[in-house]
Amino acid sequence: MNEELSSFFGHLADLRKRLIYSLLFLFLGFVACYGFHKQLFHILALPLLKIAPKQYSNVFAFHTLSEPFFTYLRLSFYVGIFVASPFVLHQVWLFISPALYKEEKKYAFPFILFSTLLFLAGGYFGYTIGLKYMISFFLQEAQGLVPVLTMDKYISLTSTVILGMGLVFETPIIILFLSLMGLVDHVFLLKKFKYAIVIVFIIAAVITPSGDPVTQTVFALPMLILYLLGVLVAYMFGRDRKKPEDVEKVE
Repeated sequence: MNEELSSFFGHLADLRKRLIYSLLFLFLGFVACYGFHKQLFHILALPLLKIAPKQYSNVFAFHTLSEPFFTYLRLSFYVGIFVASPFVLHQVWLFISPALYKEEKKYAFPFILFSTLLFLAGGYFGYTIGLKYMISFFLQEAQGLVPVLTMDKYISLTSTVILGMGLVFETPIIILFLSLMGLVDHVFLLKKFKYAIVIVFIIAAVITPSGDPVTQTVFALPMLILYLLGVLVAYMFGRDRKKPEDVEKVE
């Protein structure tokens, strides 16, 4: 009992350490990005300006004097997440790796590399493709109306899409860890594929505020591809799942 408590509090101490380091890296990423906050806002506005450059060239408004300042802070923090992602993901690996076998711990560098690339790729997909379809839908619905777009609302809308897709693109990595721990395997994942389709479209509906089926499908298709990629990863690297009767025999 004492050993279990000692192990439990040891995991809590390690989790606290990893969280502190992660927050430190996020803060450093935020500071680095704030030095370019106006350029970053212009970059984030490009998807809108490319679709309707004449109508929306200088339309961003703000309701309070403090809104631009706090909007730039939020934007710098969101972009800082991407900048700090490899360091934060390294902390995630350090926290999870004690539960892995010795031969599985050699995946540290591939995990950090591919999880970072997937996160960045997800954000890039949301920025270049997701925003394009979403903004086009909204502007089509707003034809004939006078736009009053605020900085705060625009950042909230676009950051939800970009960060959401960045997290969704981590699906193969999450499946990898679940398979390494023997919680899922490729057979189980294939059997649950029909449920995955439903969940994917629910997530797509949450990430895409426009709610139109075309945009949701644009978001859902890469998620389904990533799920199938996760199935392949589980097949290649996963452990065999233990059945309940097998666990009883071991005990």
